[in-house]
Amino acid sequence: MSGVAEILAQPLCAFAFCWRLERRDGVTIGLTSHDRPLEVAGLRYEAAPGITPSALVRGGDGASELADIEGALSAAAITEDDLDAGRWDGATLLLHLTEWTEPGVLWLELARGTLGGVERRDGRYAVTLRGAGALLDKAVAPVTSPTCRARLGDGACRIDMRRHRRIVRVSEVTGDRLRCAGLGAGLYPFGHVRWLGGANTGLVQMIVDQDGNDLFLAEPPAFPVAAGTLALLVEGCDKRLETCATRFANAVNFRGEPHLPGMDLLTRYPGS
Repeated sequence: MSGVAEILAQPLCAFAFCWRLERRDGVTIGLTSHDRPLEVAGLRYEAAPGITPSALVRGGDGASELADIEGALSAAAITEDDLDAGRWDGATLLLHLTEWTEPGVLWLELARGTLGGVERRDGRYAVTLRGAGALLDKAVAPVTSPTCRARLGDGACRIDMRRHRRIVRVSEVTGDRLRCAGLGAGLYPFGHVRWLGGANTGLVQMIVDQDGNDLFLAEPPAFPVAAGTLALLVEGCDKRLETCATRFANAVNFRGEPHLPGMDLLTRYPGS
């Protein structure tokens, strides 16, 4: 911080914001508020002077949180279609302050977090940034439930997912329905599909129902899907103890309390 004080004491400052955004699929871009590209640590920060932080708040613990980011849909690497498709949801963002005369010599971290939802405001976009404090909003202890709280294949479930996913070639997509050949009956509700080809590559969609070789998605794909497109299908679980025991033989790792009395029984009047 002393370096910033020395710079501020100069007659003229040359500050510029630098934004580093990394999507969940690993795609990383750099943007800067300067009117020319800057390069720091091997990453080129493209000029995007229309993107600005609206509010930066530093708490007593020194942690910084950014309320939201607003800018025009002009950055070549952040297209309107990708924002609408959710490719940037959950992306990691780092905001630094530097001098455009000597990029990287001053490299002050102002905020970090993950991108939330995207909102349109008169031809511009506004992205909410979730800071580290958002992690404190999670429950400290698990809440009891009759169904399993684990996610199929995670560290609590311990199911080996290599036997429960497959790559398929999609034969037809109509609205929220996609058709593939040779699907096992009832394996994919509550699962998901990851697109491996076409304009939807990398996007993940939830599967809500299955009828034979037809799968029904929570919403239609963001972009048209051509016949023959490859996709990764991952089986789902309805989180019931019966399913866990009979289909997966994994009742020992069931994370739920199906036999725990519910509130209706606990609040019943004595003798009723």
